[in-house]
Amino acid sequence: MAKIIRLAILAVALFAFLQTTVAVTTHVVGDSTGWTVPPNNDLPFYAVWAAKQTFILGDILLFNFTTGQEDVARVTKEAFLICNSTNPISLITTGPANYSLNSTGEYYFIGTLNNNCALGQRLAINVTTSPGPTASPVPRTIPENYTVGDKMGWIVPPLGEIAYITWAYNKTFIVGDTLVFNFLNKTDDVVSVTKEAYNSCNLSTSLALYNNSPAYITLKTTGEYFFTSTYQYHCALGQKLAINVTGSGTAYPPSSSANSPSGSHGPTASPPSGSTSAAPSRISGGYLFGLLTIAMVVFY
Repeated sequence: MAKIIRLAILAVALFAFLQTTVAVTTHVVGDSTGWTVPPNNDLPFYAVWAAKQTFILGDILLFNFTTGQEDVARVTKEAFLICNSTNPISLITTGPANYSLNSTGEYYFIGTLNNNCALGQRLAINVTTSPGPTASPVPRTIPENYTVGDKMGWIVPPLGEIAYITWAYNKTFIVGDTLVFNFLNKTDDVVSVTKEAYNSCNLSTSLALYNNSPAYITLKTTGEYFFTSTYQYHCALGQKLAINVTGSGTAYPPSSSANSPSGSHGPTASPPSGSTSAAPSRISGGYLFGLLTIAMVVFY
């Protein structure tokens, strides 16, 4: 009888152990495109790629690039935002390169050669501990104020449009939120436009114009919003912002697709889709040690 009880306890422990075994995934960064300057001036290419992935502790990033033509540096968030490669956390110059995700949290990667980072060769990801489904976030219902560009404010960004794409990425905008645009009066303004005007920088018509700083714009309806400046060349040089506003507080990052309905306020957001293929399961030494300990307690 005692032996049966012991076997039952061990079976339960083994079942629990198997449930916690994590499958390691190798993520090929950029899929078939690899790690390079995104084609067709597609600045949010790697942000869109990352939104379709789930990064787990122990996973591996595979950066496919040609040695001597590209490299990959892990940098801080601050360096990522301004494409500063002066003091990287790590730098890999030989491709293809594997990078193991050995801790949870945010990771930031850029290409340091030429002007590659500013041209879109940059990747930001978040690593979690569990591959299983996570609890759905509680929808936010209390409106907030967002200072566009944070400390940078509303200017012609040094790195072009990617600056405001990066700022808006992963932010959730709901009805009632307020955008705060800080700019220098008489040298800049902010204008709300259609998607067509946003894409073409043709500002012959507009939805609303704000020429006094700071400009407070309350998001009163769901849908897409597009903003730029009427000053000459500012739009073409990247002073433009596209966001999506939801009613519930749950949103996806703006899409680079140009197929949203005309007359909308900003870019359509598409839910992340697709999944990565998992490599064989990895059993860590810690789990094996735990199982061995349980067996020793039961049988000895």
